[in-house]
Amino acid sequence: MSDRTSTTTFPAMAILALGIVLAAFIAAGAIRDAKLANDTITVTGSAKKPIRSDFVVWRGAVSCQRSNLQEAYREVIRYTERLKQYFTQRQIPDSLVTFRPLETMQIPEYTANGSSTGRISAYNLRQSFEIRSSQVDKISSLSGQAMELINEGVNLESYPPEYLYTRLAELRSEMLAQAAADAKNRAESIASSVDCKIGAVRSVRMGVFQITARNSTDVSDYGIYDTMSLDKDITAVVSMTFAVK
Repeated sequence: MSDRTSTTTFPAMAILALGIVLAAFIAAGAIRDAKLANDTITVTGSAKKPIRSDFVVWRGAVSCQRSNLQEAYREVIRYTERLKQYFTQRQIPDSLVTFRPLETMQIPEYTANGSSTGRISAYNLRQSFEIRSSQVDKISSLSGQAMELINEGVNLESYPPEYLYTRLAELRSEMLAQAAADAKNRAESIASSVDCKIGAVRSVRMGVFQITARNSTDVSDYGIYDTMSLDKDITAVVSMTFAVK
């Protein structure tokens, strides 16, 4: 090889080598940036607030079964009038009480071996009622005292009151904001433990609300709405994904 050829080849090889180094540097930087861009952390935040029911629904019924339809009707009307009197005595406005249409059920007659005779052995008449009110303590107490009517001979069916909370819509935004703040605090705590910082929010997913009896640990994927407890807890959950830098 001549000195001229050697002189020409050396700069070319140097340029090629420099190009390879630069390409490798750029590629390494791109890989590093891509890795950082894909580094995320997902955390779940929650917020819990105690609430007290502010609305109550109490349902019940009076009923009577007799072999004669007219006798059953007269008796169930007597029970209903006594029930109305009971509500009036305890200062329950008529506007809070709803009486459903009277239900009539025919009881078929059967022989000793269980065969139907085709005749009616008795009639069962049932008058149901419903009280809906924001006077939670008063109606709750009333439902518990209704045993007085049973002691008088009134055939009363009384169901446990249902306790509701009517201001859930007002709480939703507040609870979600608190749950999101909790999620951010958790993400920052985890990131700082490995000498990192959290960046922008990549995604947010809101969980279902759990309304449970006070201090209950019950949870459900579909959410819970407890109506049996006067005092409840409402829990909101938010899942958030943050970039890590």
